[in-house]
Amino acid sequence: MVATAATSAFYPVPSSSPDSGAKNTKIRGGSGNLGGIKSKSVSSGCLQVKTNAQAPTQVNGSSVKPVGGVRAGDDLPSSHPRTFINQLPDWSMLLAAITTIFLAAEKQWMMLDWKPRRPDMLMDPFGLGRIVQDGLVFTQNFSIRSYEIGADRTASIETLMNHLQETALNHVKTAGLLGDGFGSTPEMCKKNLIWVVTKMQIMVDRYPTWGDTVQVDTWVSASGKNGMRRDWLVYDCKTGDTLTRASSVWVMMNKETRKLSKIPEEVRSEIEPHFTDSSPVINDDRRLSKLDGDTADYVQRGLTPKWSDLDVNQHVNNVKYIGWILESAPPPILESHELSSITLEYRRECARDSVLQSLTAVTGTDVGTLATAGDIACNHLLRFENGAEIVRGRTEWRPKIGTNVRFLNTISADHGI
Repeated sequence: MVATAATSAFYPVPSSSPDSGAKNTKIRGGSGNLGGIKSKSVSSGCLQVKTNAQAPTQVNGSSVKPVGGVRAGDDLPSSHPRTFINQLPDWSMLLAAITTIFLAAEKQWMMLDWKPRRPDMLMDPFGLGRIVQDGLVFTQNFSIRSYEIGADRTASIETLMNHLQETALNHVKTAGLLGDGFGSTPEMCKKNLIWVVTKMQIMVDRYPTWGDTVQVDTWVSASGKNGMRRDWLVYDCKTGDTLTRASSVWVMMNKETRKLSKIPEEVRSEIEPHFTDSSPVINDDRRLSKLDGDTADYVQRGLTPKWSDLDVNQHVNNVKYIGWILESAPPPILESHELSSITLEYRRECARDSVLQSLTAVTGTDVGTLATAGDIACNHLLRFENGAEIVRGRTEWRPKIGTNVRFLNTISADHGI
């Protein structure tokens, strides 16, 4: 159809009018009548000319002058005999028109995305998430970016913590409970109340890598009379495996006095409809050991928060504490092991002009054999220079997969296996 439409513009369409019939006129040194147009004698010899058009002399009773400057009595130019070849159009123009049409059609076709998509490509890793399961569970997808991975090419623990915190805030926002504060409800904003975390537990079964898409589910429950518990589950969107479990406890604090507060009834009526009746995903009630300078194996001094470490509530972001705690982790552990779980108990706030110390003590393992040890546990303490505790912590580490392979290969080579 496209080629027919293109070629029809170049071939003349014959007329059905009887006046348009072809007439032969011989020009042999004399004058001839070409459909009402007189011709003078020409010097081209015996040459026959065909014509298939006759100019009308009158239209609707009005006289019409000849068009194109051809008048009666003018000499006609000489012409070759009209053959089938002469009736063909200019092939270069025809081919150019066909090429243009097909190129335009190809461009429109390429603009249509008919390529099949993988299941993980159909997900929206950049959306704000949605509420599911009768409005009690919030779910959101994240794509692991290149700047979120560490030296092991896997997502860092700080990245996972940022995902947990982001879903918590988006849950409050999507539920219509977000006020002017950082996760505070409208009634909390009226009373200058904010949420502060008192305990955080995270267990990592496997770290996602660059390009993976993870799904984070979160929900809230009551924790005692004046607390709230928030749980998370992180899944691999491709395999459905559970990657991370996390549980936390939150209480309210007055933003101006910086003192803890009970949950007012107005606030309770806002948040209780969103509570679920569920058990925590991590139920570890072990007390964290007290640590001091005498029992610590590693101490990092002179840590100070920066302006970028503060959140909108003017206190240090919860994720920053993890980085400070790991500052004093033994380098052999960081090189040969990966963090499998972490428990933090927050005791005090940290101001912008504070100077901190990070202390770490390795338990159950000789410090000199950390690189080849199996599972390792450490106790941590983040404190001010005057000794006041800020955060107590406990971490558990497991050997990296690559480290295990290299270690087994070394043993095999030594024993000739």
